[in-house]
Amino acid sequence: MAGGPGPVSAARPAARTLRVLGVDPGLTRCGIAVVDVAPNRTATLVGVTVVGTGAETTLDKRLLAIDEAIDEWLDRHTPDHVAVERMFAQNNTPTVMGTAQASGVVIAAAARRGLPVALHTPSEVKAAVTGHGDAGKDQIAAMVTRILRLDAPPRPADAADALALAITHAWRGGLLGRGLETGNLTSPRKDSRFPASAAKAGAGGRGATAAQRAWLEAERRSRGSTGWGSGSRV
Repeated sequence: MAGGPGPVSAARPAARTLRVLGVDPGLTRCGIAVVDVAPNRTATLVGVTVVGTGAETTLDKRLLAIDEAIDEWLDRHTPDHVAVERMFAQNNTPTVMGTAQASGVVIAAAARRGLPVALHTPSEVKAAVTGHGDAGKDQIAAMVTRILRLDAPPRPADAADALALAITHAWRGGLLGRGLETGNLTSPRKDSRFPASAAKAGAGGRGATAAQRAWLEAERRSRGSTGWGSGSRV
């Protein structure tokens, strides 16, 4: 049922670290990843997997496989936030419907545990981790590898995408205590573990490294050029 690297560690680090579970939803392959992100935006891999089902598997069994996997990962890793890819209408309607169904399973599982859920578009994720809203799969995998200090890129692409979603959410809102972005399904929740000084560092203040400031500047530029939340899927 699952492919790719399994869980690395369920142990929780320092209390000030934010743990985000990212999900790249899909009926045939669903990427699930967990990362810990410190107030200085340093991200660490906790675990990643891909839930896969065969072509002959019926819809109910596929959704059940995703539901069971999400339940297991939520209970094992106890994330603070959940981040899911936000889909919009496109030409391939069956794919969109399947992704929406898988997303619903994830959102419901998080809601049962009272966890806030954030929805991020593919262009948001690309811009956040690479600085370009039109980056390709290989670029995303390469940057995720660099950000998480991995020995090799996560495979398959669904694993890298789930990791990128988790990193994006932590960097864009969850880590800084700004609440969840407009268009998310759940109410904003501030996190007292991250004081204003951490937000200042994360927002490009003196506490940020040169690389982090570059990422932030690229993110700010992309807000005006990639149409985040504009209603299109890139």
